[in-house]
Order: sequence, then C-alpha cells, then structure tokens
Amino acid sequence: MYEFHKDKKRYFEWQRQVGQNHIQPFISAQGPIMPGAKVLEIGCAQAGVLKSFIDAGFQGTGIELSPKWVVLAKEFLAEEIQEGRAQIINKNIYDIDTSQEPDLVFDIIILKDVIEHIFHQEKFMQHMHKLLRPRGRVFFGFPPWQMPFGGHQQICQSRALKYLPFFHLLPKGIYKLIFKVFGEKPKKIQELLEIKETGLSIERFEKICDQAGYQILHKTHFLINPVYAFKFGLKPREQLGLISAIPYLRNFMTTAVYYLIAQKE
Repeated sequence: MYEFHKDKKRYFEWQRQVGQNHIQPFISAQGPIMPGAKVLEIGCAQAGVLKSFIDAGFQGTGIELSPKWVVLAKEFLAEEIQEGRAQIINKNIYDIDTSQEPDLVFDIIILKDVIEHIFHQEKFMQHMHKLLRPRGRVFFGFPPWQMPFGGHQQICQSRALKYLPFFHLLPKGIYKLIFKVFGEKPKKIQELLEIKETGLSIERFEKICDQAGYQILHKTHFLINPVYAFKFGLKPREQLGLISAIPYLRNFMTTAVYYLIAQKE
C-alpha cells in the first residue's frame, strides 16, 4: 500500500480538490447545477468529493457501507453535519426505500471509483432510477478493468506486486496463486479477487447504461487520471481521440474515464 493511502486526511483533501477542479466542471459543462441541488455520493468513503459539492453550496448526502469510513466521514464533515448541510448514512443502497424516505431523491448522484466494486451492476443501475429526480444526472469515474493497474494491485502489501502492471488479467487461478506466493493476506486476496469479478470495461459500462434506460450526456477518457497529480505529480491528460475511438484497445491505455448520464426521455 502506498503511504498516501494511510493518511486519510490527506487523501480526503485530494479527493475534495478532484471534486472541485475536475468533477464539478465536468458535470457543469452539460448545464449548470441548479442552486440548492441535492447531491448524493454513493460509496463516499471519507467524503472528500462530497465535501467539494457542499462547499459549492449544495446539500450533500453520503451513503457508505463500511462503518470505519462512516466514522471518518462524520469526523471530517462534523461542522457541515451540525449545520444541516450534510448527512452521512451507514446503509446498503438497496435498503433505501424512497416511498418511506422521500427526501432521499437527488438531483446529482456521484460514484467516484465505486462502480467497479459493485456486484450485479445491471441491478444496481436499475435501482438507481429510484434515487434520481426527473432530469437528474449521474456522474461515474472509474478505471477501465484492462488498464495497467485496473486490478487495484497498488493496495498490495508486496512492493513487487503493487508496481506490476497488467498481471490482474491473468486467469483467476494463476492470479490467486501469485498473491499467495508473495504472502498477501487472505482478506486482501479476497478483496482483489472481488475486483477481478466486478471490473468494468468501457464497452460493458456503456452497454449497461443503455440497457438500464440511461443516455450518455458527456464522457472523457484520460490517459493520465486527474488524481495522479496528487499521487504521483503527473499532470492530468485526456486520451488521444484516435485511441478513445478504438473499442477494446482503449481500455488498455486509459487510466480513468468520466461519464455523465441521465434517464432516457
């Protein structure tokens, strides 16, 4: 694991800046976010991205399944929560019943580095309709599965594995054996195997959106992920248009994609 993964406050601030400098402008490019809009971040972790929207004057809600992240999010957003500008909910997204909780319907939904961790993504996309107001928009940011570190191997304890690109594309049995040989802990191995099962290509994501009743409003593919500016000192860079236009090949050369979708009219 990189050292910056251990500094939660520092990582929170990085995510806040990515939200402010990249995600908000990306969404606003397709029409301004209306004043007073309600913003939901699904899988908010420590809620850095959500913080950027609250700072911009929007009402923020974060939903997070992990209790440890909920504790941190409530600590980092203590002032906003006390002032009624934010709330953090420790709940499974499928347990939200908007017929019983009508306030949990939103103008903007954010999923930053989350969709590639969700099982049964088709089911999830259908469920999200219930959480979205008419003409609401959904932002997704995620790494294509086939990109050099799409397996999230950077979270490995082994220094050899965390810097080894593309080995997540090996067959599952060989992939699991490598982790055992390099001494990764069973819990970490299970986490990485789950990502292998849920990882998304660009083509599959777009197909799921279409089949679930969404239209793509805006998309950007990145050669260099915007968050790499903080992690590695690399300037964000959009993917070459020619590469972005070539299905399948683009997955291997694109470190992040941003998508904005809405319900089909």
